[in-house]
Amino acid sequence: MANPSAKPPKTYSSFVRHFPKLGEAWDLLRKAEDAAPYDEQTRRLLKLAVAVGAGREGAVHSCVRKARSAGCTPGQIRHVAAIAASTIGLPSAVAAYSWMEDLLED
Repeated sequence: MANPSAKPPKTYSSFVRHFPKLGEAWDLLRKAEDAAPYDEQTRRLLKLAVAVGAGREGAVHSCVRKARSAGCTPGQIRHVAAIAASTIGLPSAVAAYSWMEDLLED
């Protein structure tokens, strides 16, 4: 699991404070992920790939943070954009790569 002691983003905390039932449903979805036949790193990279394919910058940022917390290397994370290029196109893959770099820059 991602770092359980890490604080969620303020916007998320505000959202679930205003909509507690949605927060509870979200927690159930995340718990269901634990039943997946993949280890934590693989789950995090798969979720990153979905975020990349959907073109969701915020989700890519979140997935990168969680993948790093799960022990994924910057190389593994960056390679998701490379693999996605033939499916989503080079411009979209480069955009996703730039979102990853927001958090991976040395």
